[in-house]
Amino acid sequence: MKRPPKKRAQAPDYVSPNQLVLAGFESPFDQKLNPTNRWVILAHLIPWDEIYNLYLKFVPVGQTGRPPLNPRIVLGSLIIKYMCNFDDRETVDQISENIYMQYFLGYPSFTNETPFDPSLFVEFRKRLGMDNLNAINEKIIALKT
Repeated sequence: MKRPPKKRAQAPDYVSPNQLVLAGFESPFDQKLNPTNRWVILAHLIPWDEIYNLYLKFVPVGQTGRPPLNPRIVLGSLIIKYMCNFDDRETVDQISENIYMQYFLGYPSFTNETPFDPSLFVEFRKRLGMDNLNAINEKIIALKT
């Protein structure tokens, strides 16, 4: 029996936070959000380009099939899940309701759609493995030292 595909909202492509932004062309997020919010601060602290490259080493992009989710969404969702101590379903619900979490995940503007089916967290953890998650975690922890 064929399983139905997992639900996945249209995810933004990965855009490096180091990309030049011209005045007047900022995203609505950049213009309206509180710069002292913890998710805004954390979004600027995390070396997303380095983590993106680590992710691609562990989960290579195939030439065929459906394109993978944006690594910032995958890894950012795992960070949100563990920082807030949410279960899989609650994490996805919180992301779809919270503009600051969506900014943290790299969305260009707010959407009320869920980013993916909560059951995909199992696949994220399985694909990345504990060793790879720990390597990414070490990269993030290095920010504090």
